[in-house]
Amino acid sequence: MGNYNLDKMQHHILICHGSSCKRNRAEEITSAIRGEINLLKAGSILVTRTECLKRCSDACNAAVYPEGIWYKEMTPKAGRKLVRKLKKGKLMKKHISYHITNNKEAT
Repeated sequence: MGNYNLDKMQHHILICHGSSCKRNRAEEITSAIRGEINLLKAGSILVTRTECLKRCSDACNAAVYPEGIWYKEMTPKAGRKLVRKLKKGKLMKKHISYHITNNKEAT
């Protein structure tokens, strides 16, 4: 396996695959996001499975960088929408749980 060309990366989506998120369809969500990236030819978005992101009550979680925004209660549908929003430079406000830049939980 070769190296991913990071020069084109604009967004990195980290999908939690801890036990709570796995129970809340983490694998389906990861597949949906990757499928949407391929469909939209959004090669500037990289997806990585992670271990637990420590936000189990918000399962399934995804963190997007460099924005530093954490999304909660993700579903396959929400994952596909997230890719479309990122491609347009927009946020998916309904699912935001934390914004690291503001050091603040969403209310």
